[in-house]
Amino acid sequence: MDLKEIQNLIKFVAKSGASEVKLEMGDVKITIRTGSGKGETTIIQQPSQVSVPVPVPAETPAPAPAQPAQEIAAEEPKGDDTSKYIEIKSPIIGTLYRKPSPDKPPFVKVGDTIAAGDTVCIIEAMKLFNEVESEVSGKIVKVLVEDSSPVEFDQPLFLIDPS
Repeated sequence: MDLKEIQNLIKFVAKSGASEVKLEMGDVKITIRTGSGKGETTIIQQPSQVSVPVPVPAETPAPAPAQPAQEIAAEEPKGDDTSKYIEIKSPIIGTLYRKPSPDKPPFVKVGDTIAAGDTVCIIEAMKLFNEVESEVSGKIVKVLVEDSSPVEFDQPLFLIDPS
């Protein structure tokens, strides 16, 4: 395998989005790893176990972040319809649980009417379980986070219709 074939293989792997590819041809073994960080690197291993770092073209990682941004932009117009609703947001970073325990029903579900001070979920942070209470009264319109999923600070969890 010559240098041009290896470079073409590197470009192909970078465009495909794969994080690691291993190729064995007779006594030649090639491993290509791409990763995020200061620079994308490729490691080529020969039978003598010599590793040669080769930079991956910088132009290939750019399209990957652009695609999720387009998806988010497509969802933003839908958010205009929810402007009349009040969001219950996460007060901390942690794991959200919609039920007090796995065998119990969820605290709230879509269509439930809640009062200010009602517990709507629990967020676990560093083995501490923190109850999240509603600050407003109203009807649950939408649950924005799935059970047992990680949440960030100030992330919307529920939409409430206060009317």
